[in-house]
Amino acid sequence: MKIERVNPTPRWSDATVFNGIAHFVEIAEDTTADMQGQVKQILAQAEATLTKVGSDRASVLSTTIYVTDFAHLAILNEQWDAWFPQGCAPSRACVKAELADPNYLVEMTFVAACKP
Repeated sequence: MKIERVNPTPRWSDATVFNGIAHFVEIAEDTTADMQGQVKQILAQAEATLTKVGSDRASVLSTTIYVTDFAHLAILNEQWDAWFPQGCAPSRACVKAELADPNYLVEMTFVAACKP
């Protein structure tokens, strides 16, 4: 059983890959940004993580999105819809939540298939 951990630390890894499936979480690095800015950062970071694990946007299987305020859904959805290739949107859950840092407006967990 081989588990690959990308940039592991004592508390988390940037991504964990097992049996060709990657699991990872993205949060905005610049928490002073508004919702649009935080979503843009998260999707750019997700793109970089997907590349690191040998995957891409079209191979995302599912995403769970945690938002602090559903009033931001239109902003989130606009960027989300533009980010995925046509016909490749994954299954998705969107949950209103209190996040670990009060400056986080959104956090996303991704599950993606990796190319062999």
